[in-house]
Amino acid sequence: MNRIEDILSWDEITLVKFFHVLEEEAKLISLQDIMQASIFLVNDSRYVQESYRKEYLKSYTSAFIIRVKELVGRELKNDTHLDMIKVKEAIKLLISQEEVATGENGFDPVFFQIYKIVALYTTFILEQSVHPVNTPFPGGFKVKFYKNKYLCPVKERQKGNPGAVCGFCIAEQDPDTI
Repeated sequence: MNRIEDILSWDEITLVKFFHVLEEEAKLISLQDIMQASIFLVNDSRYVQESYRKEYLKSYTSAFIIRVKELVGRELKNDTHLDMIKVKEAIKLLISQEEVATGENGFDPVFFQIYKIVALYTTFILEQSVHPVNTPFPGGFKVKFYKNKYLCPVKERQKGNPGAVCGFCIAEQDPDTI
């Protein structure tokens, strides 16, 4: 079985091959893992402003918890080649985030594995923003889909953040929130 990390040594990859690597990783996520990740998400949400906590949990549950099982068994017909530079940059970023985030008192390792799979799946396979449309952000801002573009209210402010996936997310900065 190929792992996400194995891709770093490859010279090229097709959409279908990349999908199958992600699918194999997703198959390793059990129902118990999903429940554990859900509990982590609920506990972590206590730091989110109460006024949009419910919306935040709904968005993140659909984005990360449900989507990891959605990709198992799916069929792809488009077998184009992916941009290996972008794929490798995304994987390297996620690996470095994982090393930091899953340390002592950090993110739950199971949650981070789901996060890693889903961020790559959403970006490169679905070609959608990592955060779903209507994901709330502080200040009442949300991710939007407008004129065939995903618009994020925090893209530019978070692009250089080593703990964010904004660097490879396909969303663009929402011009209304600059």
